[in-house]
Amino acid sequence: MTEQLIKTPTTHTSMNDASKKESPLLLDIENLSVTFGQGVRAFRAVDDVSLKITQGEVIAVVGESGSGKSVTMMALMGLLPPSATVRSKRVMFDDKDMLSMSAKEKRGIIGKDISMIFQNAMSCLNPSFTVEMQLGEVLRKHLGLRGSAVQTRILELLELVEMPDAKNRLKVYPHQLSGGMSQRVMIAMAIACEPKLLIADEPTTALDVTVQAQIMDLLNRLQREKQMAMILITHDLGLVAQNSRDVAVMYAGQVVETSTVPEIFQKPAHPYTEALLQAIPELAIGQDRLNSLPGVVPSQYDRPSGCLLSPRCPYKEPACEVPPPILDTPNGKVRCIHSDPSSRNSTSHTATLESQV
Repeated sequence: MTEQLIKTPTTHTSMNDASKKESPLLLDIENLSVTFGQGVRAFRAVDDVSLKITQGEVIAVVGESGSGKSVTMMALMGLLPPSATVRSKRVMFDDKDMLSMSAKEKRGIIGKDISMIFQNAMSCLNPSFTVEMQLGEVLRKHLGLRGSAVQTRILELLELVEMPDAKNRLKVYPHQLSGGMSQRVMIAMAIACEPKLLIADEPTTALDVTVQAQIMDLLNRLQREKQMAMILITHDLGLVAQNSRDVAVMYAGQVVETSTVPEIFQKPAHPYTEALLQAIPELAIGQDRLNSLPGVVPSQYDRPSGCLLSPRCPYKEPACEVPPPILDTPNGKVRCIHSDPSSRNSTSHTATLESQV
């Protein structure tokens, strides 16, 4: 059943290893951490996250709510509140060191070369301004367009994202748009300056299935045409299988596994990845309930001292009481002593899952 979710990747996501090595490295994040608060109340929401993405590549970042996916990307964008402390060994974008940049230099990159589609466009668009005013602000700020050139470009963007009756949407306010139309406006804002990297944070949230498919087809087409790199943040493993080549699985602020799409679906190296796959509805046909992992992502006050998954993991053993090593796998890395699926106690795992039904 798992194999059915892995459709033939489109050209932009099916780079072989040789072509990927030939593509220039666009983004290199090494040991990024985000801490909220100070002293005894400090909480590390993102813990030593490392990600690499080459030009034109699509990578998916998956995990439950609270895994740190959005916070990681917000840290890159510089959009976290003052209470957040961001530290990193290296953040290189397009051969530029973002750690040594001035605030003015970063403003020249964020929103122009690095852009982001936020969750729930209807709540992210400003209700006080029309579509034309909000798109125009991006064009004036980053591209210096003025006068009729602004309106011409706005109309081009709305037509590019396939906005129905685009010309008559210029003067409307966000509350006058449907969810799908709002998402198209958000995408138009994100691609207005033809960014080199597009971060799509749950781009199909709150949309019905038909519109979800339209939005993903649109993003894929724009990504291919503009040769953008794209980071797709999602809970939907079906989207991952169809739209990306590489995957980073996050849990409780840590990247617990990185691998390619075929490998991560057919042979998950981390128990958490295995549990996410077990929760796919197609794998629970004939059952009363979906398989699920007991418990929730640990918060600030209930984080274990060793492996962060250990309170929920069916393979827990005494060795899990210390932080697990990061091990190499054939297609990536895994943060677990049980990286070889054949070494796991499958009977224990089955019993744990069945107890949730």
